[in-house]
Amino acid sequence: MKITICIGSSCHLKGSRQIVEELQRLVAQYDVKDDVELAGQFCMGNCQNGVCVTLDGESFSLKPETTKAFFTENVLKRLGKEA
Repeated sequence: MKITICIGSSCHLKGSRQIVEELQRLVAQYDVKDDVELAGQFCMGNCQNGVCVTLDGESFSLKPETTKAFFTENVLKRLGKEA
């Protein structure tokens, strides 16, 4: 499973660094580092919303405060794990 986070200037201003750090923490906390690949990408073309994040090609708009819910609802569920 691949999660790509936009690190372009617009998303950086909206908190992409905090989202990257939170996703790194959650991947370690739930011990899914063998199942989840985190990647960064410059402008993903969805600047009008929150930080653009893709999960296996599916687009999401995140804020730092919605990152844990995204991880729980999308990543852990797809891996068959519980929060």
